[in-house]
Amino acid sequence: MTDDTLCFTPATELAGLLRARQLSPVELVTAVLARAERLQPVLNCFVTLVPERALAEARRAEEDIVAGRPLGSLHGIPFTVKDLVNTEGVRTTFGAVIHRDNVPTEDAVSVARLRAEGAILIGKTTTPEFGSGPMTNSPLFGSTCNPWDLTRTSGGSSGGAAAATAAGIAPLAVATDGGGSTRIPAACNGVVGLKQSNGVIPHSQAQDLFGNQTYVTPMTRTVADTALMLQAMAGASAVDPWSIGLRAHDYVEAARRQGDLRGKRVLYCLSPPGRPVSRDVTEAFSSALQTLASLGATLEPFDGDGFDVEPIWRAINHTVWRARFAPLVDKHPDSFSETFRRQIASAASVSGVEYQEAMFARSALFKRVQGLFDTADLLAMPTLTRSALPLAQDLFADIDIDGQRFGNVRAHWYPWTMLFNMTGHPAVSLPCGFGRDAMPLGLQLVGRFQGDAELLQVASQFEAASDFSARRPPGL
Repeated sequence: MTDDTLCFTPATELAGLLRARQLSPVELVTAVLARAERLQPVLNCFVTLVPERALAEARRAEEDIVAGRPLGSLHGIPFTVKDLVNTEGVRTTFGAVIHRDNVPTEDAVSVARLRAEGAILIGKTTTPEFGSGPMTNSPLFGSTCNPWDLTRTSGGSSGGAAAATAAGIAPLAVATDGGGSTRIPAACNGVVGLKQSNGVIPHSQAQDLFGNQTYVTPMTRTVADTALMLQAMAGASAVDPWSIGLRAHDYVEAARRQGDLRGKRVLYCLSPPGRPVSRDVTEAFSSALQTLASLGATLEPFDGDGFDVEPIWRAINHTVWRARFAPLVDKHPDSFSETFRRQIASAASVSGVEYQEAMFARSALFKRVQGLFDTADLLAMPTLTRSALPLAQDLFADIDIDGQRFGNVRAHWYPWTMLFNMTGHPAVSLPCGFGRDAMPLGLQLVGRFQGDAELLQVASQFEAASDFSARRPPGL
């Protein structure tokens, strides 16, 4: 097996090779690090690489295998962590200049659980300042390129995680999602991005535990790898009240490709009213629906009226950001990008009453989405309205959709992702085709609240029927 083939081998297969002693953890980690070091100048997807630490852990992992010691489910498998998520002894910058030298003293719960199963950290992936945008750029490190086209954005805010995963640098990535930050870059880069139900993976860094709408998530190249990673990360923890009391699931078994979708009812919608969708996305979405139907699913449209949720999301999210970051911006204004400063400033006009009204609206959205599941097992819609934007795209500039210009990037590029951060329903972005520009496109499937296992089952069946996961970025 060549190093390139090895680097694109799914974690589920790598785990079997390692256990059978057909592959050495040292060989695997060496190949992954070499690829990371070769592609970092091209993609700029890492803030920090830790080759010495990773190789030392790989040698210990190999010793464990040779000695016949008990092995975790991810023993010897390399993984990356978005630079918003704490890693013990490895700097976590949050994409911010003022934290360039911050080194946590403990792992986030999600990272600790992956390491407990034997996974090996190779580095921290890029993020805009505090995960604040759908394009991954920052004064600290610059811009992260899309491996399918270096002139395009990798998306955000988990753009480094998605670019590294798509480029074959490591099979598993820890990402985060506060409004689409896992699913947006997953769609841009042709990988699998899951935002699980609220509480399934404990969030040990959330400051508002009860109103939280951000998630620490898995990002991989295959649905089976997402299930493997989710299995390791999930489970109750005292740090997150939403995780306590949830029923355990066998996500790995759920994601096995078995059966069909007969008896499954899928409600679908192309976009909320007034949100244009490119011809490429429209055609890919139609083809994806045909694939679901060919698997036996019953399809029915639903009305997207009332799901234009960006104003509600912004009132809640930007107010949280202002509470967290305004003192830092006031103290170190020159350390932050103008885009970040504008977002923090925009929340100054949101009153306490307006914030609470947005929270009331969030509750109403949950009830409305729940109501859709009275007659459906799944929801389907495009992840994005068009393919990856240009690398130099500004958050406050217009975007181009089939030659027409539209303002408000969030509302016009990813109108469907923010909704499910607020309602807590599980949502996954899957590769579903390529546009005329040869860029990946994504399908978003949404499951019942706490129906993550069922969602993974359907996602794996769609993946098997479409097989877009076999495609690789050219020339890397």
